[in-house]
Amino acid sequence: MNNITKNLPLVNDASRRNFLKLTGAMGAAAAFTASVAACGSPAATTTGSSASAAAVNKDLTIEAGISYALSTGFDPLSSSGATPMAVNLHIFEGLIELHPATREPYNALAASDPKKVNDTAYQVTIRDGAKFHDGTPVTTEDVAFSFTRVMDPANKSLFSQFIPFIKEVKPVDAKTVEFTLKYAFPGFGPRISVVKVVPKALATDLKAFDAKPVGTGPYKLVSAAKDDKIVFEAFADYNGPKPALAKGMTWLLLSDAAARVTAVQSGRVQAIEDVPYLDIDGLKSKVKVESVQSFGLMFLMFNCNKAPFNNKLVRQALHYGLDKEAIIKKALFGNAKAASSYFQEGHPDYVKAKNVYGYDAAKAEDLLKQAGVTSLEFELLTTDTAWVKDVAPLILESWNKIPGVKVSVKSIQSGALYTDRVGTGDYSVVAAPGDPSVFGNDADLLLSWFYSGATWMEKRAYWTAPERAKLQELMNKGSQAAAADAKKITGEIVDLVSDEVPLYPIFHRQLPSAWDDKKLNGFKPLPTTGMSFIDVGRTS
Repeated sequence: MNNITKNLPLVNDASRRNFLKLTGAMGAAAAFTASVAACGSPAATTTGSSASAAAVNKDLTIEAGISYALSTGFDPLSSSGATPMAVNLHIFEGLIELHPATREPYNALAASDPKKVNDTAYQVTIRDGAKFHDGTPVTTEDVAFSFTRVMDPANKSLFSQFIPFIKEVKPVDAKTVEFTLKYAFPGFGPRISVVKVVPKALATDLKAFDAKPVGTGPYKLVSAAKDDKIVFEAFADYNGPKPALAKGMTWLLLSDAAARVTAVQSGRVQAIEDVPYLDIDGLKSKVKVESVQSFGLMFLMFNCNKAPFNNKLVRQALHYGLDKEAIIKKALFGNAKAASSYFQEGHPDYVKAKNVYGYDAAKAEDLLKQAGVTSLEFELLTTDTAWVKDVAPLILESWNKIPGVKVSVKSIQSGALYTDRVGTGDYSVVAAPGDPSVFGNDADLLLSWFYSGATWMEKRAYWTAPERAKLQELMNKGSQAAAADAKKITGEIVDLVSDEVPLYPIFHRQLPSAWDDKKLNGFKPLPTTGMSFIDVGRTS
């Protein structure tokens, strides 16, 4: 893209390759079998995105090992699980997209950059000849409908929180839609990538569309079996900028880590996500393995409505009381970076926080005394994710060394943790993973995920301190600011949340993936959770 989207403040924070590499994941399942061989005469091409100059054979299919369960459907109105989100990267398009690996914005269904009419109005023209997977042409009515249904409060779309600045979307003519904004929002272009365009004629039946999605992307969904595999085929009528480079794809749902490792070692798949840290060195002799830095974090969240965790000194004490470097070394084999900000180091909006919580057990003890706490006993809740369960005992080891502190731990399936315990206020402290960068990479979006709206701060952390109003004021101001001012405001926000710590990162993870670079051309680990085969083809 050129001037409008790439130069928008708060969005040219779309990550750069030097710090954004990673294959993360969410979603899992079972076993698999067999690779698909080539058929017919090869249709060869070459791609420029790989270190390899080998020709891509478009008559071959791609097989991959996915680590997380298929727990929801695919309607981009509501689907946010890791596996369906990764699927949707391939079968849907927005007007604007962020490349899954580079996070650079590009025009997808948009024929050109959004045209800025004035501070609160943009027009976007759709590309000629674009079709949905059922063969019907994409219309401006479809585009307007796709945004309107996300914005409709009755649909309770997760993605509505990312476009609060949009007032109305309506067709201007057969090729152009106009966006009317509630207020100036400099990051308009890349932010509208969160909404995927769907056919109005089919998507009104939410249940049916969730099971059988129809998009405009380079691949069509053929089938999806919850505990088996997901099958795609190339969309022959795709005329956009990122065509399929394979005949199809089969994603084998392999929640068992050993099964994923065996699958890539044996050559039954060409790539896997979520490589177990213990297996990284062993895999390097057979395939390419890369462990790359992400925003993906592990955070501590406190019940700020419950004494003594309603005192920020207690929250700060528990952060100081964590030997993060030991945790990262022992549980994650060095594959993380202790948090020195809300953002990971290297992110375009990174600014070192006012409070950096290095390990200081004496300071932790002193802060507890200042808070009037001489005896502190509580239960730590965590999700049952494998690496989180590896980290939990080391958190306890650190905290239980602080005089007067006694902590136990309970691991719970994520849905049950948030519904049964957190949602009812029946908890003290939670340690859990999170990665909103799957939706976008600009500072406003990443901060808004946890700190704007009611979901996390009101209904989970129960943080109602006066500082929360100040935080929201800063975030509202930052989202509408020009680049230079936005960076300064982001620093103020980071300082505030690092001081209050109702929810704040312990570390940002590095997520390893593995792939056969002799068989795949153009594959790159992602800067977010999930896996992508956009711009990727088979060479053999």
